[in-house]
Amino acid sequence: MNNIKNVFSIKDLENLSGIKAHTIRIWEKRYAVLEPMRTETNIRLYDLASLQKLLNITLLHNHGYKISKISKFPTDKIPQLVSEIVSSKSAKNHAISSFKMAMMNFDHSLFFNTYNKLLAEKSFREVFYEVFIPLMGELGLLWQTNTITPAHEHFISYLIKQKLLINTEKVQVAQPTRTDKVFVLYLPLNEVHELGIMYLNYEILAAGYKTIYLGESVPTDSLKDVKKYFDNIVFVSYMTVQPDKDHINSYIKEIKKELIDETTELWCIGRMVEHIEYTNFTSSIKKFESIFDLVNEI
Repeated sequence: MNNIKNVFSIKDLENLSGIKAHTIRIWEKRYAVLEPMRTETNIRLYDLASLQKLLNITLLHNHGYKISKISKFPTDKIPQLVSEIVSSKSAKNHAISSFKMAMMNFDHSLFFNTYNKLLAEKSFREVFYEVFIPLMGELGLLWQTNTITPAHEHFISYLIKQKLLINTEKVQVAQPTRTDKVFVLYLPLNEVHELGIMYLNYEILAAGYKTIYLGESVPTDSLKDVKKYFDNIVFVSYMTVQPDKDHINSYIKEIKKELIDETTELWCIGRMVEHIEYTNFTSSIKKFESIFDLVNEI
């Protein structure tokens, strides 16, 4: 596996595969489907090959194969069966597993091959909604549980950004067809999780609007500057970790005071918006539970 040294705990395997650690132990003991390494204190450790095998076993198990039957297959039979049963219905979960493996192994080729296979069957929008959005949700949990490192997250995020930029350029070359408002997309100070706001930029451009993409960690003064040049602005902000729950309401009040008027709106999305007090919302300040909801509002 490219000689990359990676070892995982049984909890890591649970987080990456969705199979409970207790079940993994049972599968090992009864069916010997995995052969963990052991520390001097008898703690299980697993390599990348074990992770990949477990992900494949999980897919087969989800498609009706009993673990007792899977355990009797020759080693090369499992990936062969996985390839045979991957259909439009199961491609989503298989692709997410493949992207996880590409991430864990820092494997560009696996990422591109998986993406190209998806794109042969689906539109970019479908790939993003069905695969990349769930994958990003899982990445957050994997990072929080220390299953992946920041290096893993940056690696996979950069590859997804590449695809976003390519597809955004395709819609950006066209002249706007809708001129009743301009969308300004940004992340608040110290917010650097950019994939969601980048995808919203793509969707808004595809809907025919002009966008001003400011990117990550934008101070309020920079937003005030934009108002000098455009009327009827909708500011769109993706708040994943910043401002945190202790500061987000004061931030919204600041935005309301400095930016919002009869021609200016703020649309908020991201994990932190659940901490915004309802008294801070007006007809000009809206929150959205998901990318899908915000896109439907455009």
